[in-house]
Amino acid sequence: MNGDIRSLVLLAATLTTGLMAGLYFAFSVAVMPGLAKASDRTFVETMQRINSAILNGWFSIAFGGALVLGAVSVVLHWRGEARPALPWVIAGVVLYTASLFITMGLNVPLNDQLANAGDPARIRDLAAVREKFETTWVHWTVARTLTSTAALGCLAWAMRAAARASGRG
Repeated sequence: MNGDIRSLVLLAATLTTGLMAGLYFAFSVAVMPGLAKASDRTFVETMQRINSAILNGWFSIAFGGALVLGAVSVVLHWRGEARPALPWVIAGVVLYTASLFITMGLNVPLNDQLANAGDPARIRDLAAVREKFETTWVHWTVARTLTSTAALGCLAWAMRAAARASGRG
């Protein structure tokens, strides 16, 4: 039973980390390149709306769940037959944590600045607002795409290592 719980928690950590990596990837390869071709007003208005809409329960479950489930997985792999997976779980949690630091320390303050710029219909210099936001936000979104994808890879490898250690893989 303990092995089943350990496996389920690691699977859930891997899935939630994968959801976050996929979200950042979608922004990096589709959303932001698409918006790069939009007018300044469309860009600012769309990003303001996205940044508001993303603050919902489903996002919170994946965003926070990946860290919490990863940390619980570290504890569950600390001893026992699945311990060979521990370095990979730790690496996954550290890399995901790096993506959180990027998000909270760099992307979110940019989102707040964009929100505080006000209604796009009333902003006098939309180009300046966009310029202050876009390049830096895209740069750090690529960084969190890379860190969360690396975290996903580590957690997937941890699943393999745990399965091999328990004789199931």
